[in-house]
Amino acid sequence: MFKKVLVAEDLDSISIAVIQVLEDLKVPIIHHVKYCDDGLLRIKKALLDNEPYDLLITDLSFKTDHRKVNLNSGEDLVEAANEFQPKLKKIVFSIEDKSYRIKSLFSDLGINAYVSKGRNSINELRKAIEGTYRNEEKILSSDLSFSFNDKALIEIESYDISILKLLAQGYILENISNEFKASSITPNGTSSIEKRINKLKIYFKANNNVHLIAIAKDFGLV
Repeated sequence: MFKKVLVAEDLDSISIAVIQVLEDLKVPIIHHVKYCDDGLLRIKKALLDNEPYDLLITDLSFKTDHRKVNLNSGEDLVEAANEFQPKLKKIVFSIEDKSYRIKSLFSDLGINAYVSKGRNSINELRKAIEGTYRNEEKILSSDLSFSFNDKALIEIESYDISILKLLAQGYILENISNEFKASSITPNGTSSIEKRINKLKIYFKANNNVHLIAIAKDFGLV
């Protein structure tokens, strides 16, 4: 079993439950942080001390308070941790259930397991920890039943997400084009953007832009 685990969770009730699971699994060293910035500092210090963590368990959402932070979410923490310790095993334990967002955690950030917080989540977390230790790939809690091979979601790129987010904010083609030019995002011509929107409507079988945004929201894309 893992020897050293870091838990990033800002709710005491949840962190106590997670730590209890780790203790039941006989993990000898367990550290807990409530801020993602503190989590990254712990990871960096452990590397400097030549005593790195074996596993990171993190929530995605962290409530803001009086403290100014650089890392605002579990995604930020995982991305930062990857820079310093790419081979660190990572489990996300969160209430998020949108398939696209969860898939992006696996494809873009290389997490090992995702457990959705719910009625049976503690048992699911235990299974995920054990599976991650055995080097199983793409572990999902049993209440999540989507396919990693969903063609439509696989072919959606960050460029498409940018378009969808701006459409959701009420931007028209010309506005989107200007935003992309200002951000050096290419292609940024209105014709190219319009073609991409039409392609997205075909992917999601949307009748119009409003329908497209509604579907994108259901998938957690915006």
